[in-house]
Amino acid sequence: MSRRRHHIAMIGSPIISHVLPGLEVIRELVARGHRVTYADDPAVSDPITATGAEFVPVTTTLPIADNNWPQDPVAAMTLFLDDAIQALPQLRAAYGEDPADLYLYDIGSYGGRALAEAQGRPVVQLSPAFVAWKGYEQEVGEQLKRLPGADAYREKFAAWLAGNGALTTDVDAFSGLPSRAVATIPRAMQPNADRVDTDVVSFVGPCLGDRCDQGDWTRPADAGKVLLISLGSAFTNRPEFYRQCLAAFGDLPGWHVVLQIGRHTDAAELGPVPANVEVHSWVPQPAILARADAFLTHAGMGGSSEGLSTGVPMIAVPQAADQFSNADRLVALGVARRIDTADATADALRSALLELTADPRVRRRSAELRAEALAEGGTRRAADLIEAELG
Repeated sequence: MSRRRHHIAMIGSPIISHVLPGLEVIRELVARGHRVTYADDPAVSDPITATGAEFVPVTTTLPIADNNWPQDPVAAMTLFLDDAIQALPQLRAAYGEDPADLYLYDIGSYGGRALAEAQGRPVVQLSPAFVAWKGYEQEVGEQLKRLPGADAYREKFAAWLAGNGALTTDVDAFSGLPSRAVATIPRAMQPNADRVDTDVVSFVGPCLGDRCDQGDWTRPADAGKVLLISLGSAFTNRPEFYRQCLAAFGDLPGWHVVLQIGRHTDAAELGPVPANVEVHSWVPQPAILARADAFLTHAGMGGSSEGLSTGVPMIAVPQAADQFSNADRLVALGVARRIDTADATADALRSALLELTADPRVRRRSAELRAEALAEGGTRRAADLIEAELG
């Protein structure tokens, strides 16, 4: 492991749920004396600069302002490809005369890998989500190739790879399993974990901080138990769901509730808020989970991982994308109940909470998985593995 000062560059994604899981790794690399630059859209600059990294502005074309993501998977993949195509010239301008000794890149930032390969520099994917496994291309990739528009997408991707100087010019190889990856999720959340190449992928578990730069949270002295409710950062415009939560948990004896509603919902839409409920647009989630007794989550990978690593039983109400499979995974692990949004009535939510938190098997399993996640090493191990790639 090198202790010489190096230039490490993170090529990030402007999606906040992709930014947050890796911030403590960036903070640790800075603390170890490295010069760390972080290229991303100015919309997410504040939490990045708080780590001590040098921010490099790279504008995005992704719909992060309104979260107007297409439902069609090929259309969604095309958005990321188009963003990489327009980002790469910006990255070349920033790093052409100031190349990094090692590049980190997010799963959605193809430009980061392309730049590193063109410069002949070591490159590591810092993944906030599950990775491809042996057989993924046959089991999942082949289905995607049969979707309408997939041929045009792949032709566009191949043409971009052929002209950008990347060493990996095969679309499946470039967008599939990376040459090296550090995954900031518990191995328990990885599908087909027994078929993941551990010589390539290292699971380090969640790399948590308290996000104190976003504010702190103190558990009320009179709180018997604490429930955190959060649908993450993207699919949060759900006022009716929040009203059902207020009906379910408002004035529930012994429970204090923290409700995060995001920036797309006005608190005035919720109606009267019970005395045992505090409502916020954003909260320091890890700090609350460390003091919570239950977590109602959309089952995004970040929230699911944080719930596991803090040993908190979960009610999963998936909203989109991989959240449905994540919810099913949490149920299979024995630490959650899944309730789809259409079925999330006040009675169903209340019953799930009371049953979940009264079940000793859930408590035992939550404790087991918490211990497993913490044993994976977290922030320090992630930084060690990245430094090891420096030679």
